[in-house]
Amino acid sequence: MKLLVSPINLEEARSAMNGGADIIDVKNPKEGSLGANFPWVIKSVSDAVNSNTPISATIGDFNYKPGTASLAALGAAVSGADFIKVGLFDIQTKEQALEMAQRVVKSVKNYDSSKKVVISGYADYKRINSIPVSELPPICKEAGADVVMMDTGVKDGRSTFEFMTNEELSDFTAAAREHGLLSAIAGSINFDDIDALNQIDPDIIGIRGCVCGGDRNSVIQQKLVEDLKAMLV
Repeated sequence: MKLLVSPINLEEARSAMNGGADIIDVKNPKEGSLGANFPWVIKSVSDAVNSNTPISATIGDFNYKPGTASLAALGAAVSGADFIKVGLFDIQTKEQALEMAQRVVKSVKNYDSSKKVVISGYADYKRINSIPVSELPPICKEAGADVVMMDTGVKDGRSTFEFMTNEELSDFTAAAREHGLLSAIAGSINFDDIDALNQIDPDIIGIRGCVCGGDRNSVIQQKLVEDLKAMLV
């Protein structure tokens, strides 16, 4: 299970990398759950971190705007991201989700086929009026994406575990693997959730708040990254 940590700037990225993060995920919490950061921030992190540590970049929580999402995805890829992550925040149908995923994948893979596309749904999909996250694995497979993820759309302290049972999370990871995808789970995860996640065994867990001392708007602390990394099996 790989640890993805989401810094907002180069200083935090160094703390995450030095703490043992497997993936450095550049984001901007001011713009939402998967808020997009600036191209020059992504590039500065990509240029500075260990070449063996892949860089991820979020491009936003998107409603049905496949063109806008495609341009944003290409921008993240050009800026140096190895994983490009888009959130299907206000997507109403499987058809909309498929088109969004296909367009983002095409935009990224036409530029560099080695880069990975992450399609994220939301554990709290009911309260943000979005597609059930359980429907995403076959859609991601058809679109040619690499990773299917779940996060929480509303950052109010309620975690993925408040909206999904352990069984549902296990089913999600199993469905991802059945479709040849990597699975990722995020969403206000804290230290108390790690034992359950070790049992659920997604390929990637995504965190920010718990390594900022519990407040995602604070600063990533290297020691907390080290502590969390040591708990993963």
